[in-house]
Amino acid sequence: MAEVKGQVLVFVLAIAFIGCVVSYDRPPVRKNISILQPKQFSSTSPQQVHISAVGPDKMRISWITQSSAPSVVEYGTSAGAYTESATGTSSSYRYLVYKSGQIHHVVIGPLDPNTAYYYRCSSDSTRQFSLKTPPAHLPIKFTVVGDLGQTGWTNSTLQHIAQSNYDMLLLPGDLAYADFVQPLWDSFGRLVEPLASQRPWMVTQGNHEVEKIPIIHSTPFTAYNARWRMPFEESGSTSNLYYSFDVAGVHIIMLGSYTDFDPDSDQFKWLQGDLGNIDRGKTPWIVALIHAPWYNTNTDHQGEPESDLMKQHMEVLLYKARVDIVFAGHVHAYERFSRVYNGQADNCGPIHITIGDGGNREGLAKRYMDPIAGISVFREASFGHGQLEVVNATDAVWTWHRNDDDVSVVSDAVWLRSLSSSPACKS
Repeated sequence: MAEVKGQVLVFVLAIAFIGCVVSYDRPPVRKNISILQPKQFSSTSPQQVHISAVGPDKMRISWITQSSAPSVVEYGTSAGAYTESATGTSSSYRYLVYKSGQIHHVVIGPLDPNTAYYYRCSSDSTRQFSLKTPPAHLPIKFTVVGDLGQTGWTNSTLQHIAQSNYDMLLLPGDLAYADFVQPLWDSFGRLVEPLASQRPWMVTQGNHEVEKIPIIHSTPFTAYNARWRMPFEESGSTSNLYYSFDVAGVHIIMLGSYTDFDPDSDQFKWLQGDLGNIDRGKTPWIVALIHAPWYNTNTDHQGEPESDLMKQHMEVLLYKARVDIVFAGHVHAYERFSRVYNGQADNCGPIHITIGDGGNREGLAKRYMDPIAGISVFREASFGHGQLEVVNATDAVWTWHRNDDDVSVVSDAVWLRSLSSSPACKS
């Protein structure tokens, strides 16, 4: 551990010497990709399989069939030996002239931590999947990626993530970039299935998930809520757009940038209660995810209420609770800030990291304003993903991996100390 920490320190010092903005010849935009349903699939073949954590020892398995099929998951710890089974529910939705397939959600468990399980959906013997549950205790490794979309760069990002041996993926909004074209949700589900069926993907919504059309389709988040069901009820939330959960020694808070967040809103009141119930003895780390960043020196997405007003209302709550890190997407570039509160460097504030560079079709946000002195530490307009390895109750390492070179290159790295371990930040 000391050797690894020393290597990262040398790297961080080198980056600081080079400067906070790295410039190089960026490769061109890559085309959109579309993943069609394989011809060998029948109408009852499970597809678009993904999993999410539910409580400390359960997993939700979600998948789609084109026609009616049993909402059943059979599973066990040996390949092909399904000693347990669970039954869930299925539903479908309409969006203009589009009608989805049957969307199945089944919760399995209790499961042992840090254990491989094999499973199949809808009793289909032609498709077997496997997953690994997260550890019950630290250390734990997260992959963090935002604004994925479906392009050649998305594919490159996913290939690099597949090599990272992570325990859980966190995504701060903008998944499929379907933008009203519902078959693109199906394409995205097929694109991410190889990874999302093996490790829990915990997501929150972005602006591209809203998909609300006045008069014609007035209900927002129809596809997102139907397809990507998260464990909101378990955290006392009334909405799939915001929720929280514990994993290993980390409390994760997923907030909704595109639903009400003022002090009279359900989300604000829920967040107050959620933060008040955290036991730092059990979860010494707190990580929050939003879509629209509260701190941003890129010229893109300045002055938006989802950023400015949400920060105005909610920043003090996260600060008083000593949240360690806030991840955001929306801006298609990478930026890491120092610990900050109310626009000023503050050793007891969270570190804000913008990670909206997964590979979306809109391209990179390449223009920056003058950096905020002492706050904006590192920024680069490149596609990539991040990894957060929480080593123990006091130490974690964050690395950002640029993938524009078609290889995963660590371009930013920093060791972090939890605020719960800082005597000066005891509230």
